[in-house]
Amino acid sequence: MDSLNSSNFKKFYTFHYDRCFLFTKSYVHNDLVAEDITSEALIKLWELSKAGEIENPLKLLYIILKNKSLDYLRHKKIKNEALESISIYVQRELEIRISTLEASNPDKIFAGDIQNIFRSTISNLPEQTRIIFEMSRFGNMSKKEIAEHFDITIKGVDYHISKSLSFLKENLKDYFPTLLYIIINIF
Repeated sequence: MDSLNSSNFKKFYTFHYDRCFLFTKSYVHNDLVAEDITSEALIKLWELSKAGEIENPLKLLYIILKNKSLDYLRHKKIKNEALESISIYVQRELEIRISTLEASNPDKIFAGDIQNIFRSTISNLPEQTRIIFEMSRFGNMSKKEIAEHFDITIKGVDYHISKSLSFLKENLKDYFPTLLYIIINIF
């Protein structure tokens, strides 16, 4: 078949399509891509045949199939290399985040915040409540000693300490697990 006119091309297309598809699929490993390449190659052959007589249409068709398949595979290779490069970058970034998080100590991160809130809460307490709380927690004074110092009952001392703890609990509620650790280890 030296010349490809309209009726010859239809026969040529029908006769060679399956073989061209299988040839292309054997390299690209994708049915849809193989169908597209095969159809595009046959259309390209038809366009070339309209421009002039083709000596060996089958040979030219396989050259077109080969080149289009190579273009697809080269593009896929570049895409895979880019994805691999991105994947390596993402993997490194993920490893950095993991190691940073593993090395971080939430107790230290929040300790400064907690201490600031603690100090602010204590300083905003009514003066007698603040002093009673400080005597109890930092002065290591017993409730009896504090009661005698202020000339109030032990229940009065309990009231002021409870009031202080209530304010602290409210202001530090978001930090409670860390606060327990700090209170146990710092205070």
